[in-house]
Amino acid sequence: MFNPFGQISELKKMRDQAMQIQRQLQEEVVIVDKHGVHIVITGDQKIKELQSNGKSDNDIRDAINEAVKKSQEVAAKKLQAMGGLGSLGSMLGGGK
Repeated sequence: MFNPFGQISELKKMRDQAMQIQRQLQEEVVIVDKHGVHIVITGDQKIKELQSNGKSDNDIRDAINEAVKKSQEVAAKKLQAMGGLGSLGSMLGGGK
C-alpha cells in the first residue's frame, strides 16, 4: 500500500542531510596559489581571501576558476559520501 507520509519522512531526512553537508562545506577550506594570485575559498564556494601582486585580470580569473573547481570537487565528494542524489530522483518517481 502506498504511504505518502513515508515519502515525506524520507524527503525530510534527505533535506536534513543536505543541510548538514552544507554546514560541513562551509567549514572546508581550499587554498589556490596560481600566477602570483592567492585565493582562499570555502567548500560552499565563498571566496574568503584574494591577494594579487599586480597581475592581469586573466591571471585572477584563472585562479578563481581553479578555486571554484576545487571547491566543487569537495562538494561532489560530500554528495557521494551520502549516496548522491540518485535516491531522491527515484523517490520522486524518476527511477520508475
